[in-house]
Amino acid sequence: MEQQAIWAIVIFLVVYALIITEKIHRTIIAMTGGLLLILLGIVDQETALHHIDFNTLGLLIGMMIVVGVTAETGLFNYMAIWAAKKAKGSPVAILIALFLITAVCSAFLDNVTTVLLIVPVTFSITRQLRVPVFPYLLTQVIGSNIGGTATLIGDPPNIMIGSAVPELTFMSFIANLAPVIVIILAALIPIFVLLFRKQLRTTPELKQGIMELDEKELLEDRRMLKKCLAVLGLTVLGFFLHQGLGWESASVALTGAFLLLLLTGERTMEKALTRVEWPTIFFFAGLFVLVAGLVETGTISRLAERAVDLTGGNLTAASMLILWLSALASAFLDNIPFVATMIPLIRDMGDMGIANLEPLWWSLALGACLGGNGTLIGASANLIVAGLAGKEGAPISFVKFLKYGFPIMFLTIAISSVYVYLRYLM
Repeated sequence: MEQQAIWAIVIFLVVYALIITEKIHRTIIAMTGGLLLILLGIVDQETALHHIDFNTLGLLIGMMIVVGVTAETGLFNYMAIWAAKKAKGSPVAILIALFLITAVCSAFLDNVTTVLLIVPVTFSITRQLRVPVFPYLLTQVIGSNIGGTATLIGDPPNIMIGSAVPELTFMSFIANLAPVIVIILAALIPIFVLLFRKQLRTTPELKQGIMELDEKELLEDRRMLKKCLAVLGLTVLGFFLHQGLGWESASVALTGAFLLLLLTGERTMEKALTRVEWPTIFFFAGLFVLVAGLVETGTISRLAERAVDLTGGNLTAASMLILWLSALASAFLDNIPFVATMIPLIRDMGDMGIANLEPLWWSLALGACLGGNGTLIGASANLIVAGLAGKEGAPISFVKFLKYGFPIMFLTIAISSVYVYLRYLM
């Protein structure tokens, strides 16, 4: 193996290890690793910039701006209280309602943003009902990761896959992933009821307190809300039509973002830009350069050859390998760098005899997104909710999350395996 390839692998593995330990912020580590590859001459600056997927970054930035402005209107708090009242204040019914709202919102918004908006309201509701908050937080984390799997824009791994494979459009993601996500959500509802119904009991008086809340008071700026809903609707419509119009998904998201800023003014722009998760954007950029080092030195091609040899070039074996490997890896590692590594590997597998790559892409999306439910460190939304819970005096331990999350992750991947086999491999 060439010396440059060895250096690329060593830097990649060291960066990965430091990301896992969380001793240093992952953005600093990823950018430092990427810059080190450039300074050592493993990739030059022009090649590194070529490998940075600006479609992925543009899509993320655009949607972060739209969601940031919409959050200012109080819409998400309104939805949570409205759902609690529709559930008649029943703790179990509220659990399921918030689970489904989180899943649906995460399909069209960033799932980290979704939980950031829903969790504070959840604490308010559970305190009112005097019931434990953990079942609600757990189901919302799981709902955010599952719901985010259903669309191109719901979860960063999907954004990366859709950007890398232009023929996989917004509609393709919905047509291929939404059906199995609906099945998984339906399968989990009775499981959650069985698991938590004994813990979630309250009094009629406390239920009445929920019914007396006025969700309309939470809508802080109705004029802005109308503008946000109009632009959000146009943006989603743009995602449905973008392939036929010849537009990239990032162009749709950024057009929606700046149309909304145009309608809402300069003050809104300054707030919205501070809500963009710039550390996440730079984290992605660093990862793209790290993977560029593996691609340019031929490391990814050699891994693809071994994967093809291991599966004998069999599409079914390759799909199942990618699905389960992605799920198990994403349960314990950050799924974003894993997906960034797998994308060029799957492309190279296509050059080595596997003609139909579509089942492999859907297997990667399902495994990477659903695998994040396995452990507390499996997805960004998990860590965000754990951090919020700790601040509110209701910490979530790694072991407690693992006790529920890993079996649920295993079940969802088993359902996905059957789905992938029946739909694409029979």
